[in-house]
Amino acid sequence: MTHDEMKHRLAEIILERSFQYRDNPPFTLASGKTSNYYFNCKPTTMDPEGMYLIGNILFDMLADADVSAAGGLTLGADPIANALSLISYQKKKPIKSFVVRKDAKNHGTRSGIEGNIAPGERVAIIDDVITTGGSTITAIEIAREAGLKIDRVIALVDREEGGGENIKKYVDRVDAVLTRSEMMNLYKGRSKGAK
Repeated sequence: MTHDEMKHRLAEIILERSFQYRDNPPFTLASGKTSNYYFNCKPTTMDPEGMYLIGNILFDMLADADVSAAGGLTLGADPIANALSLISYQKKKPIKSFVVRKDAKNHGTRSGIEGNIAPGERVAIIDDVITTGGSTITAIEIAREAGLKIDRVIALVDREEGGGENIKKYVDRVDAVLTRSEMMNLYKGRSKGAK
């Protein structure tokens, strides 16, 4: 499969398993906002085909990056970073995965980061869905406190609600595999086809 074919197949899987639309009542998002549509990406990111596609797509997206690892705030980023790590190893350009804890553990090393990673490493921050960017910014701040250098952010889905712009106050580059616009166009196309 080409990169575009993988991206299209991934969009179909997200639409089938991870996207919901309803007029009433609207969904309440992590940001506290309400919306008529909701992305719960875990049924896609924890699926074997979804992981395969995500890992390959992100590996391609990072072809120009000199990063040693990728990770983000648990739980949304974990399966995405792990998929990338496995595919990158198979393609002989290993990118490690790491986890950013929401709260640093209160025992042992008291670390906010888990994984085989050291201060000074250049990394990508991963997220499943960007709305306001709050979770991603938290991950960026914790990673920087641990001495990591942030190359860029990659989201599986950007809801295009200002999150990307908010994140760009912290890091120069923010990429998305898919956008709300792309997903809504696919959704509307399917809805018309069903009539």
